[in-house]
Amino acid sequence: MPTKKEPNATLTTDTLRFMSDLVENNNREWFQVNRSRYDAAKTELIRLVDQVLLRMSAFEPLANTSSKDCIFRINRDIRFSKDKKPYKSNLAFAIGPGGRHSGRIDYYVHIQPGNQSFLGAGMWQPTPANLAKFRQEVDYNAQELKDIIEADAFKAYFPEAAGEVMKTTPKGYPADHPEIELLRRKELFFMHRYTDKEVLKANFVDELVRGCQIVKPYCDFLNYLFYDEKEEPVEL
Repeated sequence: MPTKKEPNATLTTDTLRFMSDLVENNNREWFQVNRSRYDAAKTELIRLVDQVLLRMSAFEPLANTSSKDCIFRINRDIRFSKDKKPYKSNLAFAIGPGGRHSGRIDYYVHIQPGNQSFLGAGMWQPTPANLAKFRQEVDYNAQELKDIIEADAFKAYFPEAAGEVMKTTPKGYPADHPEIELLRRKELFFMHRYTDKEVLKANFVDELVRGCQIVKPYCDFLNYLFYDEKEEPVEL
């Protein structure tokens, strides 16, 4: 006898309203008075992440990864910041093996009222060594990357490429290189934005999982390039 599918976890208007109110009252006194509202919002988020993890486990190695591993703290690190607001204006989580500290290219979900929510993934603030690997791969074989990010389904879901771009030519590459636009990228992070109405829909979990499936080939490309590439054996 088939088991009944669990209803999708959803976020409610109460959660978005709490986040909007927090922006207007970003101080510890207000937060403590409204702590129960935050706890309710976090409970909704945990249920959402639990379902995303479960469904993504069909195509990502997420064993032993829990929602608590993925969700970012709402408290800001203000030690070295001029902005002393104690709380973030968003709820966020990252999906990867072991959660937000996977150390690999993962899937980042940002929930923020005012139609500022998004799913994003890709190369963001790479180390100099990883940026060099990216440029070398583009120089040698850009077609593999272009086949991924220029595919119709990818471009339809991820029309926005964020990140820093050099105005000059990177050292070691000619200005007339056929892939100069990719070579000038210091970051290449793709985003799909969601309206508040979309975030509140019953199919939001399905949309997040679908988006992750679409961007997965790009994440796999970067993870292989940065972390899984095997060194050539040395002949003695």
